[in-house]
Amino acid sequence: MYLDLFKLKELPFRLSPDPQFLYLSKQHARAKAYMESTIWFTDGFVVITGEVGSGKTTVIESFLREVEADIVVAQINQTQVSAVDFLQAVLVQFGFAPFKMKKGELIATLNQFLVEQYAAGRKVLLIVDEAQNLSLRVLEEVRLLSGVETTKDKVLRIILAGQPELNDKLDAPELVQLAQRIRLRFHLGTLSLEELQAYVQHRLEVAGAGDRQIFAAEAFAEMYRYTGGVPRLINTLCDTAMMAAYTSDRNSVSVEDIITAIEELRWVEFGARTTHALREEPDEAPPPATPIDGSAPVVARILVSTEGRTVQELPLHVGRIIVGRTADNDLQIDSRFVSRHHCQLIVSAQSCMIEDLNSTNGIYVKSKRVRRQHLNDGDVVVIGKHELIYLDERARGGGRPHFTDTLPGGHPEEEF
Repeated sequence: MYLDLFKLKELPFRLSPDPQFLYLSKQHARAKAYMESTIWFTDGFVVITGEVGSGKTTVIESFLREVEADIVVAQINQTQVSAVDFLQAVLVQFGFAPFKMKKGELIATLNQFLVEQYAAGRKVLLIVDEAQNLSLRVLEEVRLLSGVETTKDKVLRIILAGQPELNDKLDAPELVQLAQRIRLRFHLGTLSLEELQAYVQHRLEVAGAGDRQIFAAEAFAEMYRYTGGVPRLINTLCDTAMMAAYTSDRNSVSVEDIITAIEELRWVEFGARTTHALREEPDEAPPPATPIDGSAPVVARILVSTEGRTVQELPLHVGRIIVGRTADNDLQIDSRFVSRHHCQLIVSAQSCMIEDLNSTNGIYVKSKRVRRQHLNDGDVVVIGKHELIYLDERARGGGRPHFTDTLPGGHPEEEF
């Protein structure tokens, strides 16, 4: 890796939400202050929205690091759930084993717990990330929980964080009572060009660069054209550009390295991507962190298998693919053993590399936990209870496995 060349202690542009690297722009500082206000007010109920990759989760993690010990926190990240599943998940966060309880028991247990914590002088905070995925029925349960109170105060503070469509749901006529209970709403926008430059330098300083200027000053304008100031896109582009400089054995990143990275990622200018998305696909989610040109050739495939059965297939183009538990990933694996952003696949015209994104359970190749690994045709990467089977189209002459093929691991594969 490029750490030694650039004299860094750790990777500065990981996609995982590390609060140590949080750059507090004016907007991020305001979002964090709004989260902190839930502690100050007994009726604290805050909604934070932002586009994919804007830094919502990193702000949450930074906020949680500073929460005092007398505050009891439930943090929910899996939001494509039923009302019963949601209530169970909240109780699990509070230390209960509620899986045999009926809905009435779940509600009664939660209400009793909240009142007991209030009586003991402890504050209780519920944080729901990716809240845009909550159904109207689950949001109604959130409203009911927000209404639990003693004779003087509300007993539950709530933070909902999600993509902009969360506001559309909260403004639905069916949720007018919930909307009236929200104390503050804030939308986390993108960074300006000046903030982008400060953001990059901040992350480099945290990683060990000190005051060294690793990126050429003229590189930032080009970077802004293609990232639009979205932190996750900035991370992706900076990391790829540093790899480009590394392969040329240079300890600084030039405009040419940025252009090389953009070409490798097959990105178009940010304004063109967002304009096209709004015009052609108004009901779709925002573009993924690594936009892929759909006309680009497929160089490899990933089969996702669990218990010997293939459950997903993803064609790989040249670029970067993020794998994780939440819906904002390029490849989503909905499992509690998989981290929010678990790993990334870096696909070039000649090779593919998988890299762990500081996940909890790690990635394993040939029974060995690895941080970063080149993949060969047929390699199996174990993530929790799932296997990622790498099939290199170049090594196979462009062929695909059929139902008679046996995939790595000895499992006959069904036709797909």
